[in-house]
Amino acid sequence: MTTARRWFRTRPVPLVLAGCVILAVSLTGCSGASSSYQYHWDYFFKSLFEPDSLILSGLWLTLSISVVSQFIGVMLGVFGAVGRLSRFLPFRWVANFYVWAFRGTPLLVQITLIYFGLSVSGIYRWPRVYDLFSFQIDSAVVAGIVALGLNEGAYMTEIVRAGILSIDAGQLEAARSLGMTYGLAMRRIILPQAARVIVPPLGNEFNNMLKTTSLLVIISVPELYVTFSRKNALLFAPFELFLAAAVWYLMMTSVWSIIQSFIERRLGRGYGAQAERPSLRARMLGLSRSRDGQGRP
Repeated sequence: MTTARRWFRTRPVPLVLAGCVILAVSLTGCSGASSSYQYHWDYFFKSLFEPDSLILSGLWLTLSISVVSQFIGVMLGVFGAVGRLSRFLPFRWVANFYVWAFRGTPLLVQITLIYFGLSVSGIYRWPRVYDLFSFQIDSAVVAGIVALGLNEGAYMTEIVRAGILSIDAGQLEAARSLGMTYGLAMRRIILPQAARVIVPPLGNEFNNMLKTTSLLVIISVPELYVTFSRKNALLFAPFELFLAAAVWYLMMTSVWSIIQSFIERRLGRGYGAQAERPSLRARMLGLSRSRDGQGRP
């Protein structure tokens, strides 16, 4: 069974509920002739099945910001986790202050502060930065990526730290006894094993990042939500257009959920339920596999 088929089979309830909601909304719109609001369902279907260049540009910008910001967050999370676990006191202070500051303040405030606050220092004086894949990356996009990446790094710090602490401390001691430096032992021994613990919450964080980009509306970054807001200002069909925007976000997060399930299964081979699961031949013969690989009736 393929990854997509397994995902759809194991998650029927959200799909059925989503279909029921869309059907109910459509019926409500079709039957609401007495309402003062006139539904234009052609806007909804065109936004989904015939998206214009504005929607595609907003979709691509949303994906690009999410990927770059998540990458920055993961890198900061690794350094932050190592800093919080360090024996060097200044490193712990810096890492603890970073996590405390960015986890304790709202993301919307951080976006506003980084964009408007740093503009006073002259960092964002230029009107445009450069072209990237047919759209302009201006100072608002850069500020949004920086804000999202810094905020994500604070949460990834705790996720990576939990993954490192889940590994037996004796493995680090064994690596050091073989002559490995602390950094080499982390790269070769600890972090590869901790990835199995880190990836599931990391996938959830990226899923959340795809939706959190909509907060960049506060600094007018033309991502997916801003794109539909601007189309609504021209067409004034908020229900149909924002419903289409919700479907686009659902499609992005659903595709990522399939990818995340595949990655988790790859990393989970030989552990837990994956190790306990009998093969097809064993199930046909009525056997089950124990941890040592011996079949028993």
